[in-house]
Amino acid sequence: MGTEPLRGVRVLDLTNVLAGPYCCYQLALMGAEVIKVERPNSGDLARVLGADPDRNKAGMGVSFLAQNAQKKSVTLDMKSSRGKALLKQLVKTADVLVENFRPGVMDRLGLGYDVLRTENPALIYCAISGFGQDGPRRDDPAYDQIVQGISGVMSITGAADTAPYRVGYPLADTVGGLTAAFAVSAALNANPRGAFLDIAMSEAVISTMGWVVSNYLVGDVMPGAHGNENTTSAPSGTFATSDSPINVAANRDEQWQALTRHLGREDLLDDPDYATREDRKRNRHALRDELEKSLKLRPASEWVSELNGLGVPTGQVLTVPEALADEQLSDRGLIGSLHVHGEDMQLAGSPVVMDGQRNMPKVSPPELGADNDSIWSEIGLSPDEIKELAKDGVI
Repeated sequence: MGTEPLRGVRVLDLTNVLAGPYCCYQLALMGAEVIKVERPNSGDLARVLGADPDRNKAGMGVSFLAQNAQKKSVTLDMKSSRGKALLKQLVKTADVLVENFRPGVMDRLGLGYDVLRTENPALIYCAISGFGQDGPRRDDPAYDQIVQGISGVMSITGAADTAPYRVGYPLADTVGGLTAAFAVSAALNANPRGAFLDIAMSEAVISTMGWVVSNYLVGDVMPGAHGNENTTSAPSGTFATSDSPINVAANRDEQWQALTRHLGREDLLDDPDYATREDRKRNRHALRDELEKSLKLRPASEWVSELNGLGVPTGQVLTVPEALADEQLSDRGLIGSLHVHGEDMQLAGSPVVMDGQRNMPKVSPPELGADNDSIWSEIGLSPDEIKELAKDGVI
């Protein structure tokens, strides 16, 4: 098994854009053979998405590159009768199929789980959608921002005067994809295999909002948008320094005391407005103003070093480029270099370190249909048949 526990597992990736491709990328990094099954001529929509127009024209958009390394690509028109038959043949060779069409699309094509499991009873069929395979919202469109709004995330993001705010990256797609990868891995561990996995991005997101949800359901606390403040404690949030903001989490009494003493603000310890944890929470904004009188006198890096040394959790608020350049990240090797179609490109590897080793992509994101000859010949098609199918637009 080593550090590739999914080696020997074949995954058919019928997905587009982000949630499904991200799921299958994680499976590929864990050793699975992932075959993208894409529409002839166009392929995954992400091939033409991203900040570089030239890459988009070439069908290798930056958005596609981010989560499609380590995969193979075949093309297939699943609306045609010959295309349906070919997918069924391919399913016989697979362990997993992942799709993120709207609910019902695969059934209407005659390629739903009930049909495909007759071809392969051990098939793990994972369907990723915005809201699940049933229920009143099942047919609603499920773009990331739509799901963020409906799941409640936007209502608690930002401050009271700016919410609702979307999270600054496709949270719902990414959490949905990660949840699907976890579910597939769990199903692969079952014996005997064979399962239908119904992954709703909205439910995956809500399940990650554990404290917020529990505070409301159990504690009857109405969720709200509190900006950069940690509502469970104070002082705990984002504070200004002389150059850039820092996060401080003085959640315990001894941390609060160490912070105030280091800042030369022992007077706050005797102030009745800040005597207890609840007092500090109630007066958090005034307390932040008081602490920033000292914090603004020196740069963030000095405060981070000194306060962490005193046991007061503190960290800088970095930009994305700063985070990617941070020595902690480079030391652990999350970002690696891969030679992609004539150039060296930096891509993120697996977020999992297993037995001291992180799996990195070793194979470039595939050109559309790059593996048609090898994959279709593997299931018995001759070179002439492959050429004819390509001529007819089936592959």
